[in-house]
Amino acid sequence: MNEPLATPAGRAELAATYRDCLLRDIVPFWFPQCVDSLHGGFLHCRNRDGSLLDTDKWVWAQGRMTWMLLMLYLTVEPRPDWLSWAQRGLDFLERNCFDRDGRMFFHVTRDGQPLRKRRYAYSESFAAIAHAAHAAATGSAASADRAKALFAQFVDWNFTPGKMPPKFTDVRPMLGMGPRMIAIVTGQELRRWLGPDEFVNGWIERCVDEIARWFVRPELRAVLESVGADGAVVDHFDGRLLNPGHAIEGAWFLMAEGEYRRDAALVRLGCDMLDWMWERGWDPEFGGLFYFRDLHGRPVQEYWHDMKFWWPHDEAILATVLAHRLTGEAKYARMHALVHDWSFRHFADPQFGEWYGYLHRDGRVSSPVKGNLWKSFFHHPRMAWQCWQWLAPEPRSGAFRAEPPG
Repeated sequence: MNEPLATPAGRAELAATYRDCLLRDIVPFWFPQCVDSLHGGFLHCRNRDGSLLDTDKWVWAQGRMTWMLLMLYLTVEPRPDWLSWAQRGLDFLERNCFDRDGRMFFHVTRDGQPLRKRRYAYSESFAAIAHAAHAAATGSAASADRAKALFAQFVDWNFTPGKMPPKFTDVRPMLGMGPRMIAIVTGQELRRWLGPDEFVNGWIERCVDEIARWFVRPELRAVLESVGADGAVVDHFDGRLLNPGHAIEGAWFLMAEGEYRRDAALVRLGCDMLDWMWERGWDPEFGGLFYFRDLHGRPVQEYWHDMKFWWPHDEAILATVLAHRLTGEAKYARMHALVHDWSFRHFADPQFGEWYGYLHRDGRVSSPVKGNLWKSFFHHPRMAWQCWQWLAPEPRSGAFRAEPPG
């Protein structure tokens, strides 16, 4: 098996592959056709050929797509269109996506009328990173302040006891890894574009510590999605549920934090998360990553448990690239080659571009949809953009490498 990560020439070739995937395949699928010239924001529900399937707008997508456009503007090329489209996304968010209590909606109509508001507060995190990037792109002090305020609102709503309405009764209280992961990566984006901040750094440190203490379980070689209020394993369907792709996404967030801090132990923690959830998630028969697994190998409640979704594969590509970059361990080159080759062979659509979102276990396309209320211009372009940045042959000043264990 060819393992391009293993050689400088291979890494340079991969950098070009991801660059071309981003700029020649992904971006043209979405833009300019998804820009809503009438109401602002983005029309992101798209069929295989890019035709419009639905005009409703997912608030997460408006923030994520704005952020992704600004990443292109800030790190690839300052194209006026990218900034202009991002501004339209940000304006739509501010004009239509906030309720009177300051919280954000989850799902709105094309012209911004609210359809749904969720109990959790992830819309705020994606709006926060969009504002932070906009501040970096334009010098807007108002956007910088807005990013900080939205991050503060996100952590207040998600972590202040009693603030968020409970999903279940108090008979079996549980804690989730998701809010902690999003707090870390949102804080990292604010730090990247707005500079170090004591409040933001404190939340990153707290959430890294809580993931390490409660959700990463070396004795089980697993990363849990949910734990009891005391950190214990909850031996029921919900408590045993593992999401390999989600844990692998969290793994590279922690690796990136370890690189920032020059903390080899934190890099190793992220690598362990990747290793264990790869072992549990990789399908030995058909290849690709299962969507859900059970902690003890029992049947999983969710009926889509063995499907192959696009975004876990994007996250596994990212995690293996970063793990190899930080450790140099040969196994990560092998893992990367496996997930890269399988993903581009099954998800990619050479005729119309972009990736399909949903495959059957054996890699057959389950649905031709390429954009809906969950899939938009985010996971896949982020993967191609970030891998290109990490693999670009130009040397990075102050590059950090953690030593392998032993």
